[in-house]
Amino acid sequence: MKKCLLALAALSAAGCQTIAEEGNRLRPGLAIAADALANELPPEIYAIGAERSLHKPYGRLAADILNTGFSGDIGISREGRIATFSSPRDDDDTIPAWPWASVTKQIVAVMVMQQVEAGAIDLDAAAQNYLPSLASDIDSPTIRQLLQHRSGLRNPDDSPVRADGWPSFYTDGPTGIDWCTADRTAPTEDWRYNNCDYIVLGAILEAVTGSDLNNLFQANIVGPAKLSNTWIFEPGVMGDYHGREAAYDARLARYGWSAGLAGPIFDLLQFDRALMSGSLLSKQSLDTLWESDPALGYMALGQWVFEAPLKGCDTPVKIVERRGGIGKYQVRNIILPERETALVLTTSDESVDLREIWTGEGVMYDAISAVACT
Repeated sequence: MKKCLLALAALSAAGCQTIAEEGNRLRPGLAIAADALANELPPEIYAIGAERSLHKPYGRLAADILNTGFSGDIGISREGRIATFSSPRDDDDTIPAWPWASVTKQIVAVMVMQQVEAGAIDLDAAAQNYLPSLASDIDSPTIRQLLQHRSGLRNPDDSPVRADGWPSFYTDGPTGIDWCTADRTAPTEDWRYNNCDYIVLGAILEAVTGSDLNNLFQANIVGPAKLSNTWIFEPGVMGDYHGREAAYDARLARYGWSAGLAGPIFDLLQFDRALMSGSLLSKQSLDTLWESDPALGYMALGQWVFEAPLKGCDTPVKIVERRGGIGKYQVRNIILPERETALVLTTSDESVDLREIWTGEGVMYDAISAVACT
């Protein structure tokens, strides 16, 4: 039996409503009856823990997005509140957590900048200064080059590919930091997307702080951003997540801190809000994090930052974008810092084409335009 479009959670200015935990599932503890919103929202909207002032306009937006054929979860943060919506799904698959895929890199980049801010890391210093195993006759990449995929490290995508299309790095072949740092080449001016860059950055963070990276994540991100149920995939240590399969359990654990975080989109929006508000980084550090390079396709540090014309807005809008994708999962995390607004979309439907924002059409363009320009 399919559920109606479901608003999973909302955050008012006063804070979260009561959440009851049952196993690894989080279910809202308070509900607003559907008829209480009947004259405010489209008839297919059923709100749980909903803040009416936010669900009224964005419930309609969520319905419009779903009418394009999108299936998954949609989250919006604006005016100090968070609203999340879910497309119809089976009763036995109501888990709110999703693999965040490479949105993990955005969070690791923030943790790196926290250490830059503390004086423990220099963005333009050789990475081998912090991780001696990188030392060789070949020039070491800098921290900035690791963040921007210009390191010259081996690439997991180049490991032998199995019949099912997955590189063996993520399945049953050699993996991890030792694989990443062996046989590297010199850093380059051009960039090539590479998960090993962030696996190495994770090791550098551990070396610099003397702390397990998960403990550092809990202290420096989870606590300040008030995340409720986000974890890193590790063998034998993980929570439940949408569309869970045993094969994904094993594969996602091999991504480590390049793409291994998972949690509800509510938590991801909490991270976005904390980043915009200054709870995670100073303004100077945030400016550095978001300083993009047109020569690198507007890549900043762990994310892409650019201006784009949007439908309904008089002037181009500054957009901070982080994409993620592993197998059937797609994630988009969009921050509009000048509007103190964030938008998250997640799906496990491989047929969904979210399109590129710069094309001026498609699900992402329409969604961002509606959030930013209405």
